[in-house]
Amino acid sequence: MTSLVPYLTVHDAAAAIAFYASAFGAQETGERDEGDGRIGFVALTIGGDPFYLSDEFHDYGAYAPATLGHSTCALVLGVDDASAVYAAAVAAGATPDREPSDQGDEKRGWLVDPFGHRWAIHSPAH
Repeated sequence: MTSLVPYLTVHDAAAAIAFYASAFGAQETGERDEGDGRIGFVALTIGGDPFYLSDEFHDYGAYAPATLGHSTCALVLGVDDASAVYAAAVAAGATPDREPSDQGDEKRGWLVDPFGHRWAIHSPAH
């Protein structure tokens, strides 16, 4: 079996965990503190799909978008109601990019989370 799990680097992993829980209903499934206040690894799920998260570790090549000045990837999150999830993410601190709009048979919107990662939120068009 092959699987792909995103591993995001952020400038404040503890705050990111709280944001992803509030904005997208993320559940934490495991964490490792490096002993110096930084989180070296945390496993999270959104709707059962896993992703990993850590603070920056420059000696391992792990840089956050805030340090780089841009995100190097985008995440696509499929949900039942793109408008509702988009609004919850913005209320939790995300920056709107493009409001959700109908695009054929789906509704899609773009936002940037407080840690610099770009998200496309999409659902079936209603």
